[in-house]
Amino acid sequence: MSNSLKMVVVLTVISALAALILAGMNIATKDRIAEAERQDFLRGLTSVLPGFDNEPDRDILTVDGNKLYIGKKGGQVFGYAVESVSAKGYSGNIKVLVGVGTDGKILGIEIISHAETPGLGNKIENEEWRSSFKGMSADSKISVKKDGGDIDGFSGATISPRAVCEAVVNALALVKKADGGAK
Repeated sequence: MSNSLKMVVVLTVISALAALILAGMNIATKDRIAEAERQDFLRGLTSVLPGFDNEPDRDILTVDGNKLYIGKKGGQVFGYAVESVSAKGYSGNIKVLVGVGTDGKILGIEIISHAETPGLGNKIENEEWRSSFKGMSADSKISVKKDGGDIDGFSGATISPRAVCEAVVNALALVKKADGGAK
């Protein structure tokens, strides 16, 4: 057997073993990873749908291909959570989880993911800023003050708050459209 053929056989065996090990690790950890991701999502739902006693991540209404997570207390629907994405962030997509009561008012928002600039655009994660959306509805001026709205922007970083406002407005429209959703 030539040296070249031996190297091919050895590399093939090593590659096959590495692939088997990786596949085994994937099988062994995928359930734990999925449960950890579910727990992270439930923490977000707890923030935007406070007080639910059901499993809103499993109690879902689909509208136009989008999931609305239903929050219930004592068997009664009190709100919906919607994941909404704006592609207008400074550094790409901003994904926002928005909780909306059956009265159409925002219960809370949570920033799920973004790639905004640290120290500027990432101020959208600030709890005080996010709480400025609470109680607003589709009839509110959900835009930054620079654009005539009621939401504070950040000096030097107006793009990120604008993107969050867009995501929130889209989420409100989706909940409003939902059968049995907010008015």
